Amino acid sequence: MPSANAFLSMEMLEQPEELYPLTVYVCRACWLMQISEFHTAPDMFSGEYLYFSSYAKSWVQHAARFCRNATERFDLNEKSFVVEIASNDGYLLQEFVAAQIPCLGIDPAANAAEVARKKGVETHVDFFNTKTASHIVDTKSNADLIVANNVLAHVPDINDFIAGVAILLAPSGVVSFEFPHLARLLEKSQFDTIYDEHFSYLSLGVIMRLFERHGLAVFDIEELSTHGGSLRIYGRQKANASIQIESQVDTLLTSERAQGLEQLSTYIEFEKSAVEIRNAFCDLITSELAKGKKIAAFGAAAKGTVFLNYCGVGADAISFVIDDTPAKQGRFIPGVHIPVVSFDTLEKEKPDLIIILPWNFRNEIAAYLEPARAWGAKFVVATPKIDVF
Repeated sequence: MPSANAFLSMEMLEQPEELYPLTVYVCRACWLMQISEFHTAPDMFSGEYLYFSSYAKSWVQHAARFCRNATERFDLNEKSFVVEIASNDGYLLQEFVAAQIPCLGIDPAANAAEVARKKGVETHVDFFNTKTASHIVDTKSNADLIVANNVLAHVPDINDFIAGVAILLAPSGVVSFEFPHLARLLEKSQFDTIYDEHFSYLSLGVIMRLFERHGLAVFDIEELSTHGGSLRIYGRQKANASIQIESQVDTLLTSERAQGLEQLSTYIEFEKSAVEIRNAFCDLITSELAKGKKIAAFGAAAKGTVFLNYCGVGADAISFVIDDTPAKQGRFIPGVHIPVVSFDTLEKEKPDLIIILPWNFRNEIAAYLEPARAWGAKFVVATPKIDVF
């Protein structure tokens, strides 16, 4: 596989492209699912990072709801201190800025941090670890709320990360993590979410074992629809017995075990399912091309890079990928070299079939692409199975 977000310029198409082995492992002691580390996090976030959270409107709305609920539930005010790890372009912390609740973002991508600062979000450019946590405690204070959405999977040293959270979190503070739930990944064959930036694939059981190791405890969970099925977990210092552990924590842990998340056979079946989806998708593409149909795609997301490369479907089959991110337009999908274009190409080219690559935003994207229905275009998602609609 190529690095999933290493989009290519026209000039780079003439140069050798780096490819890496994408192998997934599962530990039969703690049941953490991981890929091998073939390049480091600084490699991925140096230079111009092309993912900006604010381009997904439904995700911004999701973050705003969380901020309102957290402010009320945990009595946050102008004397509180909120820290978001992997704060990106300020999509979430802007809500706390508007509410005049002191906050700090931490993100390794300098260009995303610059956008956040323009929104009034103070942002520290760095990777989060025990050293970063100690620096914030020394220069600011401990955090009453730590938010970390869709970052834990990106962390090469997951133990150092959680140890940093324990250092930064105030004795009475709360941490909230969101991450794609391994149970849903396996259940819905979401193999395209496995790529070089995602080192770990997480379950509640794994998180609870990590927290226990570092003096933290999970006290509440929410199951979310985002990213194909995610968990939002709430944690506290283990010593803070004033926050009781809700019953749904044990209920979900029991459900994970019943689903087979601690059985090797579950992971073997997952691999078989990925192969079946790939074969069905390739058959569909071959059939449509034989009919003379023009095929396009929407969403130059990392999962699209993985999916198209795994299926071996490139620019000879898919004419272009539409994406609203200006930094991606004029570039090419890694590995398969399909050009990324702006939305106005849709009307000019009038494709017959549009592959929605970010299936986690299926409904939002389908509504956005509704003008294509005028010339009879159909949409396709491939996860958890091929669906033409």
